[in-house]
Amino acid sequence: MDITRRNALKIIGATPVAAGIGLTDAAGGEQAHKQHGTPAAKPAASGRKSAYKPKFFTAHEWATVALLSNIVIPKDERSGSATDAGVPEFIDFMMMDRPDGQVPMRGGLRWLDAESNTRFGKTFIESTDGQRTALVDDLAYPRKARPEFSHGVAFFSRFRDAVATGFFTSKMGIADLQYMGNVPNPFWEGCPEPCYTHLGVTKA
Repeated sequence: MDITRRNALKIIGATPVAAGIGLTDAAGGEQAHKQHGTPAAKPAASGRKSAYKPKFFTAHEWATVALLSNIVIPKDERSGSATDAGVPEFIDFMMMDRPDGQVPMRGGLRWLDAESNTRFGKTFIESTDGQRTALVDDLAYPRKARPEFSHGVAFFSRFRDAVATGFFTSKMGIADLQYMGNVPNPFWEGCPEPCYTHLGVTKA
């Protein structure tokens, strides 16, 4: 997968995504972050012990979600990874808030392990980095994916959208976007004169 995927994910994170977890817009993602909070401790896959106890995911699923989230949005020179932004916690919250997404999520994680076991004789989290990348690459490009991977492709597309929504509605993700809104401007002096000229109007 292209390590610069974050630029493409900015587009995903700014649109109505995460249908698999029931989100309707990015504002919903921001609200979820506010409600569940972003814990100071991160999931085990980020290399740190976590104080957060998932309410939906089993321990194995939780480790898989954290690892897969970091594959989608890894840490780079600009900002932290998906787990650093609290994305797994966000997804866990949404699973409880929108139960209709639980079956697709759990089924998708099981499909991932089953495919990994078929290929490599071990679960997704037990596989090597190269093996995991090869598997995810087969799911990440729907138009190129083989028909037999249709279930995995559908799951990964929903999961990737959920990660993007969680990341880019978090404090870290908003900073990564360099979003300049929601900041008061004490020096506003009205519309610049060239704008009035362009519009063919005059100041009232």
